[in-house]
Amino acid sequence: MLIDKLAHEEGIVVGRRECSSLVGRGEVAGARAKFAKPQTFMNLSGHAVSCLLAKLNSESPVKQLVVISDDLALPLGRIRIRERGSAGGHNGLKSIIASIGTNEFVRLRIGIQPEHPISDPKRFVLDRFSRSERSIVEETLALGANAIRTIIRDGILKAMSDFN
Repeated sequence: MLIDKLAHEEGIVVGRRECSSLVGRGEVAGARAKFAKPQTFMNLSGHAVSCLLAKLNSESPVKQLVVISDDLALPLGRIRIRERGSAGGHNGLKSIIASIGTNEFVRLRIGIQPEHPISDPKRFVLDRFSRSERSIVEETLALGANAIRTIIRDGILKAMSDFN
């Protein structure tokens, strides 16, 4: 959802197929950016990410990577930016770390934890947000889009200071 919002705001079309992903290129905060939405199962997303990184003309492509993920451990509406770290139980992040061989990449985690108990987390993460949650989600996506722009323009430390 965040990739879709940011791409729309920046006039980037994310629709070309590459490395089991939908991809779009454009400019964000004065820098060239490549957006990718893996189309694999979440726990296999590392294959798509490693394929995309291998195609970058860079000595250290991982330093250019920003992974956006949901996070059931964060309350709905919160975001957390880290420049490295563990998967924290997130199967998509586990797959990416295993596939690229490092946890040294920037990640922006978006909280989706509701105020009520969850009986089936796997089903919950695939459900739509409730009507009452949608305004919080829209605000969070706007915040996340600004955080991504800050990461690109001003660096990870500034983004962590401003948004965590």
